[in-house]
Amino acid sequence: MLPDELATEEHLEELLTRPRAVLQNFIKTLQSPLVILGAGGKMGPTLAILARRAAEAAQHPLEIIAVSRFRDESITTKLNRNGIKTLSCDLLDSVSVQRLPYAANLIYLVGLKFGTSQDPSATWAVNTIVPTRIAERYQGTRMVALSTGNVYPLSEVSSGGSSESDPLTPIGEYPNSAVARERIFEFHSRSHNTPLALIRLFYAVELRYGVLLDIARKVHDGTPIDLANGYFNCVWQGDANEMIIRALALAALPATAWNLCWPGAFSVRTVASHLGELMDCAPNFIGQESPTALLGNAAPLCSRLGPPTVGLEQMLGWVASWVKRGGRDLGKPTHFESRDGRY
Repeated sequence: MLPDELATEEHLEELLTRPRAVLQNFIKTLQSPLVILGAGGKMGPTLAILARRAAEAAQHPLEIIAVSRFRDESITTKLNRNGIKTLSCDLLDSVSVQRLPYAANLIYLVGLKFGTSQDPSATWAVNTIVPTRIAERYQGTRMVALSTGNVYPLSEVSSGGSSESDPLTPIGEYPNSAVARERIFEFHSRSHNTPLALIRLFYAVELRYGVLLDIARKVHDGTPIDLANGYFNCVWQGDANEMIIRALALAALPATAWNLCWPGAFSVRTVASHLGELMDCAPNFIGQESPTALLGNAAPLCSRLGPPTVGLEQMLGWVASWVKRGGRDLGKPTHFESRDGRY
């Protein structure tokens, strides 16, 4: 049963980390430790706690180790309070990486996207050097590595979105560094017999950040909404976290790649109009929809793991209520309007 609204961050995080039975059953198959790299980012803390709660509900003594630079001490405190071991590590430091603990299973969440236009060299360093060092450190470890739908070029909206076998020929520094990250992981997977699943995520959303919040803020504030990039994919972060963990079962040789999002594209115009109705304010549109957008087809992953559980109507209701109440915003816009790969 899903609530009608999420009034507090505590309620939000409880829902984001509430394990379903299917995850509890899967988590029992994992040997210790489960190492989560990049656990201090937007998704990492809730993913780690979701895994911890699933293991506890299944009465499975799974050790979970969260690794990040952990610049925000409150995240470390939260993870420790939930029974998760934390290690602070700069993954660009080769000596520190070699000291990381053994992992029976590894989830890689590290990446740099925003700020690429200002400092492209840092983006390329994080998205290529770090994967190289991690792949060398964890040879043979079953691994899920988070990627992005940005590895694809724009596709015809009528096509249903890019498929995993489509060419990876995007525009822009960040998207191309993400392609490089995938290729590096694939190379080391083949060279060192490392079972690997690459998860190409299209916009995980919750109430404090994400494409739905970005649109809701624009509607609420009367900010013009550019319709040129008029369609998008997204998925509730709780569903994304669960599917990323369960994707360890899909790690294989040779490496596999999977699109992760709600199965089907959403219209910016339709979403903004519905949010306007829920918040009693009319959206301000500019421009017209282009026939292409950054879209992915998630049918293969949904056929293996089942579809996401939280639909668009539910998410829009939560987001609209959150924005109307003045709920906290992490200040990390997605720049979903971008069509040139600049972030």
